[in-house]
Amino acid sequence: MDTTLDDPLVGQTLDGRYRVDARIAAGGMATVYRAVDTRLDRILALKVMHPALAADGAFVDRFIREAKSVARLAHPNVVAVFDQGTDGRYTYLAMEYVSGCTLRDVLRERGALQPRVALDILEPVLAALGAAHRAGFVHRDMKPENVLIGDDGRVKVADFGLVRSVDSVTHTTGSVLGTVSYLAPEQIENGVTDTRVDVYACGIVLYEMLTGSKPHAGDSPAQVLFRHLNEDVPPPSVAVPGLAAELDELVAYATARKPELRPHDAAALLGLVQGARAQLGDAALDSVPPQARAEVRTSTEDRTSVIARPVADPVSHTSRLSTSPLPAPPAPGRAASRASASGLRGRGPLLAVIGLLLCLGLGTGVWYISSGQFTQVPNLLGKTEAEARTQLSAAGLGVKRVDRKFSSTFDKGTVMNTDPPGGKRIRGNGAVVVTISRGPETVAVPDLKGKPLEAAKAELTSAGLAPGIVTQAFSQDVPQGSVISTDPAADGPKRALDTAVALVVSKGRPVPVPGVAGKPLDQARSALEGAGLKVETAPEQVNSPSPAGTVANQSVAAGTQAAAGDTVTLTVSKGPRQIPVPDVTGQEADAARKTLEGLGFKVKVDKPFLSFSNTVDSQSVPAGQSAAEGSTITIRTKGL
Repeated sequence: MDTTLDDPLVGQTLDGRYRVDARIAAGGMATVYRAVDTRLDRILALKVMHPALAADGAFVDRFIREAKSVARLAHPNVVAVFDQGTDGRYTYLAMEYVSGCTLRDVLRERGALQPRVALDILEPVLAALGAAHRAGFVHRDMKPENVLIGDDGRVKVADFGLVRSVDSVTHTTGSVLGTVSYLAPEQIENGVTDTRVDVYACGIVLYEMLTGSKPHAGDSPAQVLFRHLNEDVPPPSVAVPGLAAELDELVAYATARKPELRPHDAAALLGLVQGARAQLGDAALDSVPPQARAEVRTSTEDRTSVIARPVADPVSHTSRLSTSPLPAPPAPGRAASRASASGLRGRGPLLAVIGLLLCLGLGTGVWYISSGQFTQVPNLLGKTEAEARTQLSAAGLGVKRVDRKFSSTFDKGTVMNTDPPGGKRIRGNGAVVVTISRGPETVAVPDLKGKPLEAAKAELTSAGLAPGIVTQAFSQDVPQGSVISTDPAADGPKRALDTAVALVVSKGRPVPVPGVAGKPLDQARSALEGAGLKVETAPEQVNSPSPAGTVANQSVAAGTQAAAGDTVTLTVSKGPRQIPVPDVTGQEADAARKTLEGLGFKVKVDKPFLSFSNTVDSQSVPAGQSAAEGSTITIRTKGL
């Protein structure tokens, strides 16, 4: 049974854009869905915070920090974040969809991996973390669940939800957020997180890939935390005899309990890994580990959670956990030499993961190592029916039936859905229901000419179309407020459901607007109303060159066309503004002109015949008197 049917978000569309198709995974803080971006017509993963946590500002801030942090990385081995938003009670991240499985799936089904395969997975992980560390971020929650392996063999690091700036690393108190099995000692004891906690976690992951199990086990999280604090990670060759010493040294160096003894960041560890690979021969890299399946634990060791940190015992000055009593300390494990790991250096070639998949005999191209009872349904979205049948057959699955439905997202003839969905596991030789797109459902655009706007909108909605942009135009024959035309037109081809139809609505017959500026208000009103227009008067009067009580300006310019019944607003003049006239006698004529014109007057220069002087001798309006703005002042220069 597909449990996603019980999920209220499946089938919904967030933010009017992201259609949720299926639930992929659920965690302690969020659920991940496969969705379709209906704007860009692409499949993506939608990570939705649990609504109960959306009310917690700290969790929301962490969610948004993940989006911003990952968006800055833009690294091929980091799951890209495209968008972040909130729709009602749902806060989400829109991320790259990686069709495939997690490293946890591989370890659960396969157990220990060949050293070559383990390094081929670890190197792109370290490359991604190295880019994050150089950008100033610490992941803080590295574990196999956050390593995605795509159908095409690409390895990507996911879930930067606990990411924190290197510059903001602090010593927290009380608790630490992370996953028990991969926490560095300093995270547990002091709450310190810098790039070296990611290095430690990668060392644990490497040990787990080489041996098929975690280095520190316990009956409770408290026991696991105690061992992180008090025991060295044992050499993987203890669990898998015959592993090369270089691999023991890598694990020892990466998981040193003292952070100063570890590589300072993921890039430094990547250099050591490549150096170790160069020193190992094919026999060491391709040694076949025991094929026991990895131990499956159902405890909280694999889940990101808030974990109480140890507090200092005031009597013994040792560390203890504040959550529960601890068992007696286990026998100390062998302390692997850290010094010898420092000799690893050099760079080796990075082998393609896809080639290793063939070595593992994974037939279908999906890196998912099946136990034989279950098979992973391949991702068939967007494939043709023939391609889908071929891929299902290659995976050992059949076609239960083929349904056909309309879709505005998937091209006609391509797979728009499968049941179970891609990525789900079903029993071998099972059958899948494949739904093929019939393309968008189409309807005819109705003839709306002459219909009132609201009635036209209702008819479009009833036909399965969407009312689009409304523009207006003059019309001699269509009444004002009714539809003149549509785009697309009614006589054109059928259109897909929800297609927007633009409407052109009549403004009625055009009416030339008479010019009434300078006319008395009553005359102006009569002229406009006689043309079929409505008239309003602005509440405030203004100064203008027009006499008081006449029209200073009109809202619709003279000579333009308006619709019958349109309103023209008239502003009444208070008459021209009175401005004090300065004394410009004795000034040069050009300077006097500039002074007067700057105050809003017009200026006339009167220069006597045969006068060779340019100095102002008199002015028509004496200094100190006021004159109307825009009136003319005459200045006269001296004569002979």
